[in-house]
Amino acid sequence: MEKIVELKNVSKIYKIGDNEFKALDNVDLSLNKGEMVVILGPSGAGKSTLLNLIGGMDVPSSGDVIIDGENISNYDENMLSDYRAQNVGFIFQFYNILPSLTVEENVELVRDIVENPISTEEALVGVGLEKHKKKFPNQLSGGEQQRVSIARAIAKNPKLLLCDEPTGALDSKTGVEVLKLLRKQCNDNRGRNTVIIVTHNSLIAEIADTVINVKNGKIESIITNTNPKNIDEVKW
Repeated sequence: MEKIVELKNVSKIYKIGDNEFKALDNVDLSLNKGEMVVILGPSGAGKSTLLNLIGGMDVPSSGDVIIDGENISNYDENMLSDYRAQNVGFIFQFYNILPSLTVEENVELVRDIVENPISTEEALVGVGLEKHKKKFPNQLSGGEQQRVSIARAIAKNPKLLLCDEPTGALDSKTGVEVLKLLRKQCNDNRGRNTVIIVTHNSLIAEIADTVINVKNGKIESIITNTNPKNIDEVKW
């Protein structure tokens, strides 16, 4: 299968005063296009650092981060900003939508910064919010607000959907609906969208194509699910 993410001997070191903290330690990783990938590990394991490097929000201390054949490791901030705008949709635990804008306006924001967006209407239909497009975030439930953030991300038509604990602030029923939307991005777009989820919830691993276990800045294991479970089969 065609690769979308390749990390080659990647380390990330943060300096805290006179001390150094190695968040990632000589990591090698290869991910296929069109998959749902789950990254598991305890707090401080390096999960979010890994996601930040793939998303171009940080740069490695050493090694190569290659996205769809392009080495972004030595990009300057302007190049990284353009990379993020054109290739990456971000979905966070706490939504990060603007309270002063309507649902429609929140999604519309991203369409002006990318070359091949999908329509706002299509993005909202995709997450079941087309009837709520004139509402403001404070008129929505937590699950609906997270759907707005997903619609905003998919409106960019990105190669990568990067999700940091996307169900962490939701009840289990609402979390399942969000996961269905993310799975749908992999299934419906012929490999265009690759979804990478950082989570503490090991149950989400049961629906993933690839599961990466991270500990102490190293990858402990990479597991391929040849038959990932349907979301409704998991005992949430």
